[in-house]
Amino acid sequence: IYVAMAIDEDGYRQIIGFHVGGQESAHGWKGFLQEIYQRGATDILLGVFDGLVGLEDAFHSVYPKADVQRCVVHKMRNTFPKIRVKDKVEFLGDLKEVYNAPCYEEAVRRFHAVELKWSKQYPRELASWRADLPVLLTFYKYPKDIWKAIYTTNAIERTVKEIRKRLYPMNSVPNIDAAEKIAYLVATDYNDRWNQRIIRGFGMEETKKEFAKMYHERYGE
Repeated sequence: IYVAMAIDEDGYRQIIGFHVGGQESAHGWKGFLQEIYQRGATDILLGVFDGLVGLEDAFHSVYPKADVQRCVVHKMRNTFPKIRVKDKVEFLGDLKEVYNAPCYEEAVRRFHAVELKWSKQYPRELASWRADLPVLLTFYKYPKDIWKAIYTTNAIERTVKEIRKRLYPMNSVPNIDAAEKIAYLVATDYNDRWNQRIIRGFGMEETKKEFAKMYHERYGE
């Protein structure tokens, strides 16, 4: 199930689309994103994703002016199994300090410190982090009060888990239409709950001014 969640300029979160069927792929995401674009979601500042190969390129083919943020939680989760048991707590704790830095420059400095400390033990893992660092730290371009809301896909992960919880007890679903109805009910339930709640940090005047400035610079309106 492909699910797209958005936060609008006023800070309200909502599921703006879903598609049931097929294997997840960058090509499938591109078609899904094109459909969302055609429905009116044309001006996007930032897309937040896991590390699916080709997804960011698919996103940029539809939204060329948007930034991309790779989910830091997914990156940490993918790194975890590759670290020796005796090093896990310390190594991952050091990496966590990178994206908890107070600014981009300090985050880069902390990553270099991690490289100096661990590069001999984990050269491949750190090379992967180094290659992804620009998209892992995109959130620093945005207002500080919303960083925690935009550097991870946790919110959408929880939504997908809820859809699965509704589907699993049924043992089997007769067809795609039935699965779509369940996904729709979950989506509308979430949207009904979210439409009265502003995401922390988004309601602040300073954040709104910064968004307006970024939007004008990107889209000229």
